[in-house]
Amino acid sequence: MRDVLSQIVRWWEAGERFGLATVVGTFRSAPRPPGAAMAVLAAEAVGSVSGGCVEGAVYELAQDVVAAGQPVLQRYGVSDDDAFSVGLTCGGIIDIFVEPVSRAEYPELGEIATSIEKRQPVAVATILSGPGKAGARRVIWPDRGSGTLGSARLDDAVDDDVRGMLAQGLTGIRRYGAHGERRLDDLQVFVQSFAPSPRMLVFGAIDFAASVARIGKFLGYYVVVCDARPVFATGKRFPDADEVVVKWPHDYLTATNVDERTVICVLTHDPKFDVPLLEVALRTPAAYVGAMGSRRTHEDRLVRLREAGLTPDELARLRSPIGLDLGARTPEETAVSIAAELIQLRWGGSGLPLTGTEGRIHGD
Repeated sequence: MRDVLSQIVRWWEAGERFGLATVVGTFRSAPRPPGAAMAVLAAEAVGSVSGGCVEGAVYELAQDVVAAGQPVLQRYGVSDDDAFSVGLTCGGIIDIFVEPVSRAEYPELGEIATSIEKRQPVAVATILSGPGKAGARRVIWPDRGSGTLGSARLDDAVDDDVRGMLAQGLTGIRRYGAHGERRLDDLQVFVQSFAPSPRMLVFGAIDFAASVARIGKFLGYYVVVCDARPVFATGKRFPDADEVVVKWPHDYLTATNVDERTVICVLTHDPKFDVPLLEVALRTPAAYVGAMGSRRTHEDRLVRLREAGLTPDELARLRSPIGLDLGARTPEETAVSIAAELIQLRWGGSGLPLTGTEGRIHGD
């Protein structure tokens, strides 16, 4: 819903009633993940739930849902021999939940949008099917909740699970009994987490950093560029960064929060900057620590880091030279190679051309 949030909030604030379609489940090669959304108001549609495969059918269904005022859970699967049939030519299956939205039906939407804008974690739990009321919704923050799914016991059980999912940024379906019993699974609840975007920390205010910041923003990261030199670390040079910090890199990293989703890109390739920085970075729980430099620079860097007391396990976390082997030369190409390595590590891809692989394209 992030992709369509600004538009639907404008409709919501204007008092419009519109249809909101959300991907809640996928099987095999579904083109969009759970949480992908499309909103429909009269003859206007924003967002996407399938990359084009079933958008027309979902558009029509959303119109019907708005007219009837009742939510619908609809499954779309592999298309048949008719090329224009409603189906997914990629061979996947997606479940889409379509609901009517207005200020009266979704009073928490404005507060949800504010939380997302302020990078405050929030999640929405919605009953899809089962003994409860389809479309019943509860909004959950780390310290409070709003709305009800039908009973206090069910709300309490869902709150506990959702806060765990929210801490990890997870979106998906959870199953319960009518009153929150975890041993039953006849009630389906879709949980959509809006955790703050993972952070990309880019150290070194060089031309490569500008390209890395740009592609990091494109991939959905909250991008911070840090350098000790104020003449280079400016917002004008890094318009795509969310923050530009003038500080010694290792001092900044020591003082900032690093979690398991944080990505650290060290582009300084200057020992006086990157050795103290990497000494800190490799001891954090960051998902990725990569450093730019030649193989000779990398070997020299390893010697210095060993002298600083880093263990073999800590050094094994370092991705250097940074990025996948794409033959990149320009800053833009190098940024693509770094992004490719991040995607590979996140989803467990082989890094090989798809033409040389077999089996499913999209892993679990």
